[in-house]
Formats: sequence, C-alpha cells, structure tokens
Amino acid sequence: MTGVRFDQDGLVPGIVQDIRTGRVLMVAYLNEESLSLTRESGEAHFWSRSRQEIWRKGATSGNTMAVRSIGTDCDGDALLIQVVPAGPACHTGAESCFEVSGEVPEMLVPLDLWPVIAARAADRPEGSYTASLLEGGVDAVGRKLTEEATEVLLAAKDHAAGTGPADRVAEEAADLVYHLLVLLAERGLSPADVAAVLRNRFR
Repeated sequence: MTGVRFDQDGLVPGIVQDIRTGRVLMVAYLNEESLSLTRESGEAHFWSRSRQEIWRKGATSGNTMAVRSIGTDCDGDALLIQVVPAGPACHTGAESCFEVSGEVPEMLVPLDLWPVIAARAADRPEGSYTASLLEGGVDAVGRKLTEEATEVLLAAKDHAAGTGPADRVAEEAADLVYHLLVLLAERGLSPADVAAVLRNRFR
C-alpha cells in the first residue's frame, strides 16, 4: 500500500465502502493510531474530531464494520476502506450517510438482496430456501440456474410471438438473477467480483 500522508493535524480521510455492493457508506477521519488499530483488529476504528478520541465503529450501536481491504489514492492523502457492515452505517439508522438526489439508475442487484443471500450462505438457517439450495452444492444450484435461464428464454419467445406479457420476462429474469447470486455465494464469490471483471473488460 502506498505510504499514507497525514495532514497537519495528523489525520487522513477514510472513504468507507461496502465491498459487497460498492455503495459508499460514510467518510470519517483516522490518525496513525486508529489506522493501526483498524489493521490489527480487522474492525474499523476512527478518530473523532469533536470528542478528540479514537472510536470503534459500532462500539455502542453494535453496527460494526469488518474491514476487508485498505488502500490509498494516488497521492496517499485519502484512504478507501472496504468493509462488510454488521448494520446501518449512519447514526440515523440509514444504510449509508449519503443520500442520492435526482434520478437514480436501476441496479440489477438490489442493495438489500445480496447481504441476505450472503447471510444465508454463512448461517444456513433451517427452513430457508436459499440455505436448502446451498446444501445441495454447485450441482443443485447449477441445475436450478439452468432451469431459470430456460424459463427466461421461453418467456421472451412467448412475448416475441405476442402470446405472453413482458412482465413475465422480467419476473423470470428476476428469478435467474437471484439464482445466479446463490451460485456466486456457493462458490465464495460476490457481485463485487463480477463487477471487477466487467470494469476491466470495459475500461
């Protein structure tokens, strides 16, 4: 990692990003000690400029952040901290401290879908359809994924022939996306891995 350049107050801004969705969650400051604590503990620690003390994210709320990577920008005067949050990042209870105004592009993977699938993969709760799929391994998930892909094609063909509604194409596509995400979870991957490949291809 490039050397970190702290400012005259001994601080560096940290941009906190959910590694699973790519969403920016918050911006906070770190000093040398809080950065060391973050690296050593694997949980996000910051410096409070108002209280003039180090604070561990989630120490009182329980909304901790497990740190997966820390990088610097090209000048070394800002950090990108990629995390898996255990709850809302904002003190208001919102998932992110940032609200986007105006028209927001639709995302293929809703921000709240992947964390649920990832949690099912980790906990395997009884009665969960996702967990039952995962218990069958890659073959079971793969068979279901192939089935859903066929359903998308059939729905699209029906729509093209004027015998089926466009809504059914969207519904079958949603089922396909869901089962694709389950397959990623079964293989220990995430949408972030797919996004990284697409970024490299279309850079």
